Amino acid sequence: MFADIFLVIAAAVLVGVYVSWRAGRLDRLHARVEAARAALDAALLRRNCVAVELASSGLLDPATSVLLAEAAHDARTGTRPRELAESDLSRALRAAFGQPGFRVALSGSGGAEELLTELEAAAHQVFLARKFYNDAVAATNAARRRILVRVLRLSGRAAAPEFFDIDDSLVAAAEGDGADMPHLTG
Repeated sequence: MFADIFLVIAAAVLVGVYVSWRAGRLDRLHARVEAARAALDAALLRRNCVAVELASSGLLDPATSVLLAEAAHDARTGTRPRELAESDLSRALRAAFGQPGFRVALSGSGGAEELLTELEAAAHQVFLARKFYNDAVAATNAARRRILVRVLRLSGRAAAPEFFDIDDSLVAAAEGDGADMPHLTG
């Protein structure tokens, strides 16, 4: 009889430890999503700032400058859904970079190469940050779908994280040889 009580208590302790571990894992995954979202927001802000700097540098023709500045402003103000505004900024950057002879026209301008390199680096950082964020969201959502998590409501009132899908490539998919295009491929 004493052995039976001991086995029941041991089983209850093991189940409690497993449930506690599972809840802790879910909490760590949610923290990872929040950290990845903060990194993504920082990368988007950096790309936005560099795009504004390029638009106001005087290196571009007026129409391209206005297009970039307007897209960057829309992405920063949040008047539309963020994914749409950030995708529009990517398309505006791609349109600017896709102009025939874009790099050649800017090659003689002071500071142009550094600014373009910084913009390419910022765009690549957005690509990486979005990938890490979406991977964290996928792992968290997979953990939230487990039956034990759903039955015991281990996620509490935390909202399920959502994917962040934007067009973040500076290089168009079907361009010619890409001689004037940035080196970044997203």
